Amino acid sequence: MPRFDPQSPPPPPSRQQYGQQQFQQPPAPHEAQAPQGRAARRNAERKRPLSPAALAGIVIGGCVVAGLAAGAALSGGDDGSGADDKKPVAASQSAGTEPSSAADPVKEQAEALDALLADSNNSRETVIKAVQNIGACKNLSKAASDLRDAAKQRNELVTRLGEISVDRLPGHASLTTSLTSAWKASAAADNHYAAWADQVASGKGGCKGGKAKVTGQTAKGNTASGRATEAKKKAAALWNPIAKKHGLTERQYLQL
Repeated sequence: MPRFDPQSPPPPPSRQQYGQQQFQQPPAPHEAQAPQGRAARRNAERKRPLSPAALAGIVIGGCVVAGLAAGAALSGGDDGSGADDKKPVAASQSAGTEPSSAADPVKEQAEALDALLADSNNSRETVIKAVQNIGACKNLSKAASDLRDAAKQRNELVTRLGEISVDRLPGHASLTTSLTSAWKASAAADNHYAAWADQVASGKGGCKGGKAKVTGQTAKGNTASGRATEAKKKAAALWNPIAKKHGLTERQYLQL
């Protein structure tokens, strides 16, 4: 082939070539060729094989999407639906732990007072026997000791009464006042009778025909015992309706 010299002008076309150029179909405008060119490029790109890096990216992306879908299925869906599903469960649990019936504060106070009243009659028989022994001039030392122990117990009842709550009981103010007065009066009577035993034992009171002489301590003991009896009657009248309502022990005034 002839050597191509970029400096020399191209040879003129031959007659045959010139004729072909004259009758050749004119090319389509650029605007008409552009869509066909883009379509050709897209077809070429579709047929072009994917590179290894692109294939690896597609595989990794698919694994990530699959993992997210599995996690969502295990967690029970999104936060909104999960929260809604948990609400009825929490409500049912709260309802299950709620006590079947609320505690009755009035009954609780009545039970506490009932336990206290059960101890108020513990020394009654001991006191009665001690006073009888003094009147018969028998076991005077023991009689005096038993009476002072009984007085101590009465005062302890007053202290214990002040330590429990009875403010929800009907007529609680009158009830506590009556009980306090009754127990204090009983303690005073016990101490007076104990002093009477001391007098008889010392010979100042004296015994005649197996009977102890009545002294001033005897009279004071009788007066205090009368006050205690009146207060116990009031307390029993206030307590028994409460005891009956709550299924507790009803008591006569002699049992207080």
